[in-house]
Order: sequence, then C-alpha cells, then structure tokens
Amino acid sequence: MTENSTAVSVGPDIRALVAAALLTYSGGVLLLVGYLLLNGVFGAILGLVGAVFGVIWWRKVHDDQVFPRDLTVRSLLVLLGVGVVLTVLAFVLAA
Repeated sequence: MTENSTAVSVGPDIRALVAAALLTYSGGVLLLVGYLLLNGVFGAILGLVGAVFGVIWWRKVHDDQVFPRDLTVRSLLVLLGVGVVLTVLAFVLAA
C-alpha cells in the first residue's frame, strides 16, 4: 500500500447502487400501475408524476441527497417493500 492510499468500505457504494436500482424499478412499476388503473396514457402520466414526487420525498427524508453515503439498510428494506407491493398490484391489475 502506498502512503496516500485509504481503506474505503464498499458497503455504502453497494447500498447506493441497490437504492438506485430500486428507485428506478419502483418508478417504472408505478408508471405501469397508473397505466393499468386508468387504461391509458393519462394513467401513465399520473404514475410518472407519482414517481417524481416519490423521489422528491426520498430526497427530503435523506437530507437533500437522493443517494446519501450513510444510507441505512432500513431505508433499502422500505424501498424494497414498496417495489414488491407495486409489483403485486401490477400483476393483479394485469390479470
């Protein structure tokens, strides 16, 4: 190791990557749920607006950062739960 190297944990980076993937997935599924609920483009637009407000809320909860370095596992589990609920709702609406 060199004199200027630092030991950096990859845990926060992995949590930020998972949060980015889950936010993207949840936003897309929310758009799909809106489309399926209202049977058209208007529902998709409402789903998109909901996804934007969801990201704004997420940012407000985490001190004006969408992907903070100190993201907790609890936050990821909540985001995972939202994604699962939206996915199940999309399957129910599509059937």
